[in-house]
Amino acid sequence: MNRREFLLATAGAAAASTLSFSGRLFAAPANTPRFLLVFLRGGYDCNNLLVPCGSDFYYASRPTLAIKRPDANDPDSAVALDANWGLNPVVRDSLYPLWQKKQLAFIPFAGTNDLSRSHFETQDHIERGQPVGVSGNYRSGFLARLSGVLTGVPAIAFTDNLPLSFQGAARDIPNIALKADPKAHFDERQAAILAGMYKGTALAQASADGLALPQSISKDLRDEMVAASRGAPSAHNFAAETRRIATLMRDQYRLGFVDVGGWDTHVNQGSTKGGLANNLKNLAEGLAAYADALGDAWNDTTVVVLSEFGRTFRENGDRGTDHGHGTVHWVLGGKVAGGRIAGEQMAVTQATLFQNRDYPVLNDYRDVLGGMFARLWGLNPNQLQTVFPQAKARDLRLV
Repeated sequence: MNRREFLLATAGAAAASTLSFSGRLFAAPANTPRFLLVFLRGGYDCNNLLVPCGSDFYYASRPTLAIKRPDANDPDSAVALDANWGLNPVVRDSLYPLWQKKQLAFIPFAGTNDLSRSHFETQDHIERGQPVGVSGNYRSGFLARLSGVLTGVPAIAFTDNLPLSFQGAARDIPNIALKADPKAHFDERQAAILAGMYKGTALAQASADGLALPQSISKDLRDEMVAASRGAPSAHNFAAETRRIATLMRDQYRLGFVDVGGWDTHVNQGSTKGGLANNLKNLAEGLAAYADALGDAWNDTTVVVLSEFGRTFRENGDRGTDHGHGTVHWVLGGKVAGGRIAGEQMAVTQATLFQNRDYPVLNDYRDVLGGMFARLWGLNPNQLQTVFPQAKARDLRLV
């Protein structure tokens, strides 16, 4: 595939998309495993995606944010997965069909033992894939090391800049942005024009509230919520992006990374409506679109969705949630052993919270991914230690 053909293949991308790499492009062998890591930057609130609807403590802790217990007559209630867990109904038409086909699993109580609760420190820790407290190469990412031990597994990052996950590789890793400008926003003049358009209509109050929301948040908090995304776009147009990603992952690449921002929900988070619900809906629709666009290649595909940490179990005084610890990982794919809640678990009560505020981490991401990589590519113990030093690979038999 020459450069002209490559650009034609990605013509659906925004005109400003960038591609950075050297060397020729080679098609990967057919039927080889595909792996895509989706990183949610900002710490998404897992409790309002995978809802612990069997926990009375959840409903006591979230008087305004809790998703209602499953009720077949209430479309705003959780979609029951089993006696203890349900899904936010905004993903009923996207994720739930994959669950029913056993192509989706969730791993609650997952994450890292990094306790900084800092977006940046924890994101870097996860992308490096090295144990906490051990000095090492701070420009070496675990996907780069994985790429180094694999043969015939072309890698790519669908980002503006090469993420830390892929830095330090022995060979060039391409990166290409297939997304819209995440910085677009209304300035004061544009907001006034928009408000005037809705003046005197039934939407006047809703538009005024929406435009006023940024002013209701302190500048420091707004800056933090934006910075937490590290330039990653929101989930708004994720379905269009994933269809473009699917073209390249189907034909050329087998190891990929994409990040999605906008998950730092300190204020007015919402439950089945609001910012978090919109992000979850768009993210889920994007992943469903990815599965659809891959066609038969979906059967050789594994997608893992993770975030740097979860959020506080209790809602805060601003009807949002703050930086937490344990989270919920997603695993999707045509041959994933899904339709189940995987990994070590415990009852969701006040007594089981970590530091009386967060989910504990019972399933370390390095161990879980190590076990998954061993099954996908047949990695031996020495290779796994190269990718995740000092990790203890844990096979959850998801792939």
